[in-house]
Amino acid sequence: MLPHPTPDTHLYLLIALVAIAVAVVLRIRVLRSILSFAITAGLVGLLILVVIQRGRFDPYFSRIVSALHLGGQNVVGKEVRIRMAPDGHFWAHVRINGVDRRMLIDSGATLTALSTGTAEAAGLKTDDQLFPVVLNTANGAITARTATLPALRLGDIVARDLPVVVSPAFGDTDVLGMNFLSMLKSWRVEGRELVLEPHHPQPSAV
Repeated sequence: MLPHPTPDTHLYLLIALVAIAVAVVLRIRVLRSILSFAITAGLVGLLILVVIQRGRFDPYFSRIVSALHLGGQNVVGKEVRIRMAPDGHFWAHVRINGVDRRMLIDSGATLTALSTGTAEAAGLKTDDQLFPVVLNTANGAITARTATLPALRLGDIVARDLPVVVSPAFGDTDVLGMNFLSMLKSWRVEGRELVLEPHHPQPSAV
């Protein structure tokens, strides 16, 4: 006959069962955590990819890309370096009369152009003119008013008394044109970076 289990044997069996149950529960929790992390990381990566791809064609998503710092600019020595955005353009973060704005750098534009909203936010007054200026754009001829911007800061670059044109036809897009670029010591494109070098760098006060 087989011996009957002693009370100690029952205790050992109970401890073993509890240990096995704890190990299974912990393993399941770890697996769930790993799976949850993997799914979350995958969804975040997919979302970023969608925003980047959409930003190439949609200005609204391009602004989101900029906010996520997927594009950006840095002051390196005496130069300001701006990385190309997913939409293939160079966007600069500037300050106009204390107002922060994001401006498209366009070497194909003769003049720097401000939207009406930006001009109003910066307290910029347009010049008194009997007739507005007529500009030829890719979307046809538009009318605009002229103004002089006291100061525009881009990194360690400060452009003073910069002539600009203002028009509601620009929508909410602001453009830095050749009259700004021509004030620099040099500007060039290196790979996917736009490099701007001023004559006299003016670092921001700390």
